[in-house]
Amino acid sequence: MSSDIVSSHAGDEKSRERTIIKTSIIGIIANVFLAAFKAVVGLLSHSIAIILDSVNNMSDVASSLVTIIGTKLAKKQPDRKHPWGHGRAEYLTSMIIAVIILYAGITSLVESIKKIITPETPDYSAAAIIIVSVAIAVKIALGTFVKRTGKRVNSDSLVNSGTDALMDSIISASTLAAAIIFLIWHISLEAWLGAVISVIIIKSGIGMLTATISHLLGQRVSVDTARKVRECMMSFPQVRGVYDLIFHDYGPDKFNCSGHIEVPDTLTAREIDQLQRQIAIELYVRHGIILTALSVYTFNDTDDREKAVRGQIYDIAMSVEHVLEAHGFYLDEEQKRIQFDIIVSFDAPDRDAVYREVVSRVREAYPEYELYCTLDTDFSLSEQEE
Repeated sequence: MSSDIVSSHAGDEKSRERTIIKTSIIGIIANVFLAAFKAVVGLLSHSIAIILDSVNNMSDVASSLVTIIGTKLAKKQPDRKHPWGHGRAEYLTSMIIAVIILYAGITSLVESIKKIITPETPDYSAAAIIIVSVAIAVKIALGTFVKRTGKRVNSDSLVNSGTDALMDSIISASTLAAAIIFLIWHISLEAWLGAVISVIIIKSGIGMLTATISHLLGQRVSVDTARKVRECMMSFPQVRGVYDLIFHDYGPDKFNCSGHIEVPDTLTAREIDQLQRQIAIELYVRHGIILTALSVYTFNDTDDREKAVRGQIYDIAMSVEHVLEAHGFYLDEEQKRIQFDIIVSFDAPDRDAVYREVVSRVREAYPEYELYCTLDTDFSLSEQEE
């Protein structure tokens, strides 16, 4: 692969790292100031909601620090023990951020329950109202900026931090509403509001933690990514079909991919070799995805008998409920052997039963042939299941 291409992607990764760190530092500075202001106002006004809001800001500071550390760890060069690099460290830091948020929510809930049992009368001042109002505006601006940047550079940590900041603005708005209600009607909703805030924080933490664990477990690649890879491979005129795509996620924007392509059986080994190399380069240039393996299915459109049998077998397979695709057909008249693959939906109650039904129907139609049918797994989410 060209050194210019590799250098270009290395430059993109460095730019992404700088963007994440810069955004995280902005978040740290903003949250430190907000936390300090809210802590002072909350203590002076005896407002548990404002104090909890201040604690939540400090948890945001910790989240930003963890994001910076995770980004640095993820950019470590591959080594003997980790030949695919350390990109998944970003998922681990996202998990830590989710745990921090979850812990902050649980702690806040405990304190709020204590205040419900033994309430204190809040004492709001004009300064408190102004500071909370400013905090709302700052959090909206900060959350929008961080979340948008996170989506642009594909950083779950930044997206989580931005989402948390936007949620904080809603929480601060609720605190402001409680203060206004108390000043007008002298009804204190502090402790109850603190409990509601805590539940929202806990729910957010659980959602973020679940999403990050899903990444670490190995979730499906997005439909958009799978479609782009298929389109890239199909852009070569020799390729008639792309199947069995398997993706391995080694961190944000760090995908490896393998699969099958269907090409004419007239291509020589040299031509297939050159085709595979060209596809690998094009896939890396367009999408930064490393092609680790590419197997080949062949087809013959000059033999009318083979075309007819292939068409009939595909029709039989697709007539069975829950079959999404049939591909990889090969007919060996000399050995009297038929080979093909099928993909069965995960929605099928019994995928093996679907497979047996397909084999039974094809065997009934072609009893004189030895049949080899492979049950494939659709790792990349076929368009039929969108």
